[in-house]
Amino acid sequence: MKKYILYLCAAMVLASCNDDFLDKYPQTSVAPEEFFKTEEDLELYVNGLLTMAGPGNYLADQSSDNLATTGAIEIKNIMTGTPSSQTVTGGWNWGTLRNINYFLDNYTKATGSEDGIAHYVGLARYYRALFYFDMVKRYSDVPWYETTLNPGDEDLYKPRDSREMVMSKVMEDLDFAMANVRESVPTGTPNVWAVKAFTARVALHEGTYRKYHSELGLEGSANQFLEKARDVAVEIMNSGLYSIYNSGNPESDYGSLFGAQNLVGNPEVILANIYDLNKDRGSNNNTVIFGDYEQSPTKDLVLSYLLRDGSRFTEMEGFDKMGFVDEFQNRDPRLSQTVVYPGWVRQPETDPYIQTLSKNFTGYHQLKGYVNSIDNVEVSSDDFPVYRYAEILLIYAEAKAELNELNQGDLDMSVNLLRQRAGMPNLEMSAANADPDPFLMEKYPSVTGANQGALLEIRRERRVEMALEGYRYDDLMRWNSGKLLEIIPSGMYFSGLGKFDMTGDGIEDIILVDKDSSIPVGDDKEKNSLGVALIYYKAGTIEENVDVFLSNGENGGNMVTETKERNFVEPKYYYRPVPIQQVTLNPNLTQIFGWD
Repeated sequence: MKKYILYLCAAMVLASCNDDFLDKYPQTSVAPEEFFKTEEDLELYVNGLLTMAGPGNYLADQSSDNLATTGAIEIKNIMTGTPSSQTVTGGWNWGTLRNINYFLDNYTKATGSEDGIAHYVGLARYYRALFYFDMVKRYSDVPWYETTLNPGDEDLYKPRDSREMVMSKVMEDLDFAMANVRESVPTGTPNVWAVKAFTARVALHEGTYRKYHSELGLEGSANQFLEKARDVAVEIMNSGLYSIYNSGNPESDYGSLFGAQNLVGNPEVILANIYDLNKDRGSNNNTVIFGDYEQSPTKDLVLSYLLRDGSRFTEMEGFDKMGFVDEFQNRDPRLSQTVVYPGWVRQPETDPYIQTLSKNFTGYHQLKGYVNSIDNVEVSSDDFPVYRYAEILLIYAEAKAELNELNQGDLDMSVNLLRQRAGMPNLEMSAANADPDPFLMEKYPSVTGANQGALLEIRRERRVEMALEGYRYDDLMRWNSGKLLEIIPSGMYFSGLGKFDMTGDGIEDIILVDKDSSIPVGDDKEKNSLGVALIYYKAGTIEENVDVFLSNGENGGNMVTETKERNFVEPKYYYRPVPIQQVTLNPNLTQIFGWD
């Protein structure tokens, strides 16, 4: 940890040094020989390029069907508005790339060991791949720049390069990084295995995206990316360096990875983003994560978890009319380590937490990423797993299934290790293919063939294992499943007006009354058998002045978050327009897929 903090401080010093350096030597007339002299100079510069996911990822599923949100999320605004290049203007930022390319243009001026210099060049090219992967996900075709541009350069006015060309360059960068980045690096920074984890992620994304998006006309090249994902995942698996964290406690092992104070040395974590408030590096997202502020887990996410015996919750009689307490019984233990469950105790209280029901929320609260403490240092010092070995296993299984190479042995060395950690039965390929889940078939109609059932279950496993870590939106996009975002998120089910147990002890905690009722105060409130006053809510439809919106008003139903119609236009909304200001500056930047 101490070494990491020293590293972080060096990166911060570089940021301030870079300001002075660029003030003294503007990049239009820069004198790089003043800076790029030694291997240590290369290290200092590359440290300043460090880019990693952090705890903000616990909020990122607001763009997906995993979370309902009251926030102004871009994709929701697009589906409910009249978007154009004049209104969708974020994302076309190239400053990071300029910093990376400036290094790549000038590193040869430094002296040092050949492998040392190659290591830092590899990291810079890894960061360039990160940058371009995000740009391709957003825009598909983008200009490729591999040198620093200055005012007046002709390439400032070049058109978009094809996705095919740009992703070829991205993979070249990653191949170089995998061949040259070191295994031993400062704690909390990417080593060669982190580079390989990212490469496997990129290859799976691009392979499946090309397979399921016919508008690109790149289906024929999908398998080369899927094979890359498979092969790099196998490299990581065969290294023997990583394993699924499993201490034999299925009720807590999975959840212990999120909101953990120290992930360094955890066998599952390939790269951790390290936080320590005592060393001036903290991150506190508790308020937003928990669900009283902006986001809340959806009913659809809860429905996706299997029963503990491996059978399907969505095939139980009356599953869709189960209340909060009943629906959490005998489920995959990961559900109760992801979403607040009946009987959970929130610090500093000693009694079980009673769900807060609010307008436009689902009633569920997010547990993953929440630090259950009142100690601000503890809350703000939780590490984030940037790359998990669990993801590598899921990449391997999905790539093998998409390549039509999957067998039971593949599942046993991947998905079933995750299920075993959770105390769940193994996924049996023959059984899954013989009886595909209708709940999943409806979601993913493009999944067909002999391995339909197994691939659907791999997608379920990915959703469950990586829920609320910020990857669900990308998954929906690459699977060509944007239409699922048209479904307005719903929440807990209530049978109607009346009293309800919310903690699982069989004793009522809340009462739903009609919109015209007067809610008593003080001692006039009805008490339960423990002598505790019930919590009152007025319930009705979303059009009424009540506290809880139910789909059937006073007659019950699922909690309603909103009603504004959503329309996901395909293929247009899988991409974003180039902001109009940029097209005005460079008319060669034409719009694609119907954007204007």
